[in-house]
Amino acid sequence: MSSDVSATQDKRSLHYIVRSGLAGGVAGCLAKTVVAPLDRVKILFQASNPDFQKYAGTWSGAFRAGSDIYKSSGARGLFQGHSVTLLRIFPYAAIKYMAYDQVHHYLMPTRDKETNFRRFSAGSISGLISVLFTYPLEVFRVRLAFHTKFPEQSNNSLLRSFKQIYHEQAADSRPASGLTPNTNYYFKQYPILKFYRGFSATLIGMIPYAGVSFLSWGYLRARFLPPPKEGKIKSTPVADLTTGAVSGAMAQTASYPFEVIRRRMQVGGITQPNRWLQWGETVHAIWASSGWRGFYVGLSIGYLKVIPMTAVSFAVWQSGKRFLGVIV
Repeated sequence: MSSDVSATQDKRSLHYIVRSGLAGGVAGCLAKTVVAPLDRVKILFQASNPDFQKYAGTWSGAFRAGSDIYKSSGARGLFQGHSVTLLRIFPYAAIKYMAYDQVHHYLMPTRDKETNFRRFSAGSISGLISVLFTYPLEVFRVRLAFHTKFPEQSNNSLLRSFKQIYHEQAADSRPASGLTPNTNYYFKQYPILKFYRGFSATLIGMIPYAGVSFLSWGYLRARFLPPPKEGKIKSTPVADLTTGAVSGAMAQTASYPFEVIRRRMQVGGITQPNRWLQWGETVHAIWASSGWRGFYVGLSIGYLKVIPMTAVSFAVWQSGKRFLGVIV
């Protein structure tokens, strides 16, 4: 939670936990809806979709790409995959904010226990917990957003995406005699692994993203918005929006290269369905094609997306908890 830790409820109570999670889930859904079109374009850039690479690298390119999508598919095209996003983001955001409240209380039960390292740790732990439970839905969302051309008969549904991922495999999935079973063999034996492409990159990237986000949030609120009981400034929606926006910008900068690697690995089932793309080869492929700039492709649109998204998310989370009576 924020540094104005004057809660009206025991944070360990079921009443507090459920309401904190509900506020977080709603906040995540509203924030994602606000930036859904930008998110679609950013995924196309990050995953190097051949139809949109010509637009990557400039601020205006993001708007031209969005215009192309709108002309070819209408408003629905800008929100392609968004239903899966909402299906994923509600439990993801609910678990993340709920976990943060609990971890924050465990690591920093009182204000004098708060440190930047503990704020970072609380954010990272909550982010890791949330992604563990919701990652397969993230893969579905990225796949749906990546596709730009479908057969006319395709309904572009979650079920279709599930079947496509599940059946991704090569003709021969047997390990070579006397050798360690290859990746394709594991895909055959454990199909659930196909839904976790890019998972390692996600976990590693989540540490700086969630850590820096909540570190910045906690620090800025402790610095500029002391608890109202001290007779100083009380938090307002505008203050929450501003603090959230700055936190989002800092988190995006710290974690963006990991996000690019993750997107490439997630769409690996489309470009190379019989293989599990490794960290090393993904990094090498990005470097070989674009150099260091390749790890920051789409960063400008990333800022356009993350800053308002994080601002709305934090502000709605706090407003929701006030509305539900769990903070003053």
